[in-house]
Amino acid sequence: MANSAIKEIKYLRKLLQQEKEAHKRQFNAVILRSSPKHRQTLGLSWYPLEVRKMGYGLGNQPFVEVERRKNRDMPHQFQAGKIVKLFAQQLGFEDQQVKGIVNFIAGNRMKITLYTEQLPDWVRNGRLGVDLFFDDRSFSEMEKALQVVLQAEKGRVAELREILLGYQPAKVMNDDRDFYTHHLNFSQNQAVNQILHSKDVTVIHGPPGTGKTTTLIHAVSALVSHNERLLVCAPSNAATDLLTEKIAEQGLTVVRIGNLSRVDESLVRHTIEGHLSQMPEYENIIQMKRKASELRKLAKKHRQNTTYEQREQNRQWRREASSLRDQAGMFEQFLIDQILKQANVITTTLVSAAHRYLETQYFDTVLIDEAAQALEPATWIPIIKAQKVVFAGDPFQLPPTILSPKAQQKGLAITLLEKCLLRQPRVYLLDTQYRMNEVIMGFSNEQFYGRKLKAHKSVQQQVLAFKEASVLVDGAIINQAVKDEIPLEFIDTAGCEYYETLNQQTQSYYNPNEYFLLGQHLDLLLAQCSPDAMPNVGIIAPYKEQVEYIAAALKEHDNLWTSTKIDVNTIDAFQGQERDVIYISLVRSNQKKKIGFLRDIRRMNVAITRAKKKLIVIGDSETLRHDDFYRNFIHYCDKHGQYVLQAKR
Repeated sequence: MANSAIKEIKYLRKLLQQEKEAHKRQFNAVILRSSPKHRQTLGLSWYPLEVRKMGYGLGNQPFVEVERRKNRDMPHQFQAGKIVKLFAQQLGFEDQQVKGIVNFIAGNRMKITLYTEQLPDWVRNGRLGVDLFFDDRSFSEMEKALQVVLQAEKGRVAELREILLGYQPAKVMNDDRDFYTHHLNFSQNQAVNQILHSKDVTVIHGPPGTGKTTTLIHAVSALVSHNERLLVCAPSNAATDLLTEKIAEQGLTVVRIGNLSRVDESLVRHTIEGHLSQMPEYENIIQMKRKASELRKLAKKHRQNTTYEQREQNRQWRREASSLRDQAGMFEQFLIDQILKQANVITTTLVSAAHRYLETQYFDTVLIDEAAQALEPATWIPIIKAQKVVFAGDPFQLPPTILSPKAQQKGLAITLLEKCLLRQPRVYLLDTQYRMNEVIMGFSNEQFYGRKLKAHKSVQQQVLAFKEASVLVDGAIINQAVKDEIPLEFIDTAGCEYYETLNQQTQSYYNPNEYFLLGQHLDLLLAQCSPDAMPNVGIIAPYKEQVEYIAAALKEHDNLWTSTKIDVNTIDAFQGQERDVIYISLVRSNQKKKIGFLRDIRRMNVAITRAKKKLIVIGDSETLRHDDFYRNFIHYCDKHGQYVLQAKR
């Protein structure tokens, strides 16, 4: 059996290498072989830059804030969390460059936290530029974790390898740690109990709106009450931040591990740096580091001195700087160890579980949320620090992003959560959803969840409230709000020739006519809604080009729809969110009946399960009906909601 598990991990390692090579090839093709001007055109480079600010942030990390002086309106691909290369092109500094991470983007300004201890001198000399950079650190950490799993011959890592991959049975502890709270429903309470009683692994399947995060937070509190030490992880920084916030609300001491530039500002107080800044002793460390920096600068300034006494003085300054730096580092590490020791829960992304602060840390339980979005190699990074594991997620929502088609086809897209769902005897389905009208829920329930989901009575029949109308009741005229009883609509543009348009630069599609139709519908809908119960609205498109087109149109006509909040974004960005009303513009309409990545029905499952009270989908049935999923969806709308065939203009 052990050989089977090892063979599986070895095969996984080969697929990961293929994915890494695909990322390298893309980077080399786009970045290394492009001229600076072409990189700017592609939105991969800013040049020239003006330094607006520089200094040292929390954790004494150097940063620069820069602003681009040319091509200010040119679109770009920079965003917070991206790895970049800051470089100088001035005479004598052609080879000067340093890596860093984007802290924030605001218009034409960018703040970069640098991967270095000191601000480079050449940063002050002008003619700076910044390029997007391929960073293979996440691949390195995944490779290291797989190596640990492969080499484990005995011990807990070896046991978990066999159990999680289904080659050994998972065990349950017989103890009295029973859990119940009236804040959770039966399936949620059952899931928390299983987490408490499991010795090896618990798998929680949480479809949209079923309170997966709420269940996990109660489980965290219950485990902490039994003196367990917890590591709570998610694939993304946004999901990790949400978990951190919810855990802190329970009154637990939580420490968020990760790069400060990727942590939401409201949660900085929970980071190592945030905890350190609240400790009186930390001011001494700051002073020691500043003194060391001043001594290094002093020695560098006088490095051309020629007399013996002057050279000796320089050496003395460098020795003092080195000694102060070492003392500060030791003192800081002592405080960090204290912070980690006193924490009830540590939160981090999967890859950041390999952070140097956690190198020697081990945990009673590791909880992995949104596990269906995580590459299997990434999930092993925290698992090798665990005694037992909890997976939570939904394999019918967003999958992990994979660049290599070959690696995807050969199985890299299969997550460890999916393997556990198939191979573990006990999987706990959260079966009651608290978001959607049951008609909106119904199609996903049929297609993905075997009709096992039910809508809680509080949301079963929820619909929009329209303006008051006069009705006759027992001979008396009464004004009352009219309910919009149709929670689901499909607007069919077949025959209208509302064809898609391809942006040749971005290779993304948009469809102006679908937005025009959407706008007309939204106008009428909001005009009918009760002023006392105006809905919030989400507009979703699977293609970024359509999102940007709609967002620009809304900005141009910002006097429209001021009575309600409207958000426009891609499907991925709406993961985990909900709105009273959701519009989905499917975009694809062509004579060849091609639908591209609309075939990823898991993403569509995310889109159609964001709406609470009303879902309106706009698309071309002539293009869509050749795919079973969309043909079934249109049929479901016709049977349970409203089907509207748009008249040709």
